[in-house]
Amino acid sequence: MLSTVAVSIFSRRHCGATAAGTNAASQWIWYPRARHVARPSPMYTLSGYAIHHASSLLWGGVYETTRPRQAALPGRVARAAGVATLAYVVDYHLVPRRFSPGFEHRIGAAGMCAAYAAFAVGLLLASRPRKARPARVARTARRLPGTAPGGTGEQ
Repeated sequence: MLSTVAVSIFSRRHCGATAAGTNAASQWIWYPRARHVARPSPMYTLSGYAIHHASSLLWGGVYETTRPRQAALPGRVARAAGVATLAYVVDYHLVPRRFSPGFEHRIGAAGMCAAYAAFAVGLLLASRPRKARPARVARTARRLPGTAPGGTGEQ
């Protein structure tokens, strides 16, 4: 979600339309028109968000294979940055253009850096160690004065 926010902010700044960057991701379905649609649209914006989010979940799975919860903060940061960088390389240098995110022309170079950095931050935040829960205190039955520890009332 953080990368979608970054894409939206830079899309607004770069081309004046908040939805344009998210719409571009729907080029998987609506190629090549999706890259040129600026206005919000159920067809382009919702499918673009769904594709972008699904891709993020896939890369999140890759990140989880690095066992980030077993690493100290510097290790988690390095792993998140590494997975975000790998995602960029795959997205823009290995897959066919139609299956890239498509938002590069809608958000500019600074937006690209921000989107992948925001993605890395999202990975990092999702992998922060959970606080240990306090141990449960065993409930003890209340005893009435003069009763045996078994609570039967017989002495």
